[in-house]
Amino acid sequence: MERYYQPEIETASREQITAWQNERLVKQVHHVWENVPYYRKKMEEKGVTPDDIQSIDDLHKLPFLTKDDLREGYPYGLLGMPLSECVRIQSTSGTTGKRVVAFYTQHDVDLWEDCCARAITAVGGTKDDVCQIAYGYGLFTGGPGLNGGSHKVGCLTLPMSSGNTDRQLMFMTDLGATILCCTPSYAAYLAESIEEKGLKDQIKLKAGIFGAEAWSEDMRHDIENKLGIKAYDIYGLTETSGPGVAFECSEQTGMHINEDHFIAEIIDPDTGEVLPEGSKGELVFTAITKEAFPLLRYRTKDICVLSRKKCSCGRTHVKMSKPMGRSDDMLIIRGVNVFPSQIETVLLQQGYPANYQLVVDRVNHSDTLEVMVEMAPEMFSDSLAEITKREKELVNALKAMLGIMAKVKLVAPKSIARSEGKAVRIIDNRKI
Repeated sequence: MERYYQPEIETASREQITAWQNERLVKQVHHVWENVPYYRKKMEEKGVTPDDIQSIDDLHKLPFLTKDDLREGYPYGLLGMPLSECVRIQSTSGTTGKRVVAFYTQHDVDLWEDCCARAITAVGGTKDDVCQIAYGYGLFTGGPGLNGGSHKVGCLTLPMSSGNTDRQLMFMTDLGATILCCTPSYAAYLAESIEEKGLKDQIKLKAGIFGAEAWSEDMRHDIENKLGIKAYDIYGLTETSGPGVAFECSEQTGMHINEDHFIAEIIDPDTGEVLPEGSKGELVFTAITKEAFPLLRYRTKDICVLSRKKCSCGRTHVKMSKPMGRSDDMLIIRGVNVFPSQIETVLLQQGYPANYQLVVDRVNHSDTLEVMVEMAPEMFSDSLAEITKREKELVNALKAMLGIMAKVKLVAPKSIARSEGKAVRIIDNRKI
């Protein structure tokens, strides 16, 4: 028996969804035009006024927003409401230290939590469940989003945050957690710890909601087998609220996008042209109900496919595939966004040449990042102790910038291969 959190919305007819989208888009364009000078200027440069947008058929006329716009507008440039109406921010790491800050009114928070409640209900969650949330809390959207969704469903919510595995397992067994929310790599790590400690027969989990990083079908089956659960994907971006923009249902063949809040398009990443349904391209979102941070045509850089094939779960909202890669050079490591440009910034600040290589791997289901850095010729004569000290300093500087630990290896000058044209900066050995 399929359950829905808001059945009248989740199973609405195509006509009804389109009607909502048309009405909300027109309203949102007016809201942005009147309250966000930054985007109004972009519209004026493109020669578009709100009167040109009568329905979703006119969406393609609007200018795109990118992460660069968000950095340029930091902190208040894209705010759509007076600060007195805003109750919260969430934030994601920016590429060169400038973070992306997203604002929320109470209404925004309520709608976001509804989306997360839909995701929890879709995996079978009810008020009789115990939902263990092991995503990071704080500025990261994972913890707060699913925490709110779990409350709305009425689950007993365990706001664990990430890490401290012994405590996770203690509460999981003692309080009988039935739904686990965390990154897939952490779920795999918890599964191994449960096996090692012989706790398998004390675990009551039935479902998991795992997002914030890429994971393969093989990894899904591995987690499902080890934990004896069904593992579901969830998608979101801080820029569009956080997790719950899209979520998997019982069919597990892609994630339903909450189309009453978000309009999805697929574009050619090079030309910006909207591609026909079923094409593979870059995913673009327009948030049609957000008040404080109403992004129109935001380029996610995620490459995927949309499908309107009828779903056995009865939900009528369009599905997106798992992201199949990115149209930029961002890496997602342990759920954290890492850009080579961030690493470059740190190296230059510390007096190193910007010739480096990033080696990403997945060891025991956890992502590892190693940064190979060429020494400047004058460093090459340093003693081993001096080199080790330098490596430690870089590890700390990178942790401050990225928020995660990276291993650093200093190598001889000119030992990292120069390639014709674009340097091979990233070696990703993960099988995703």
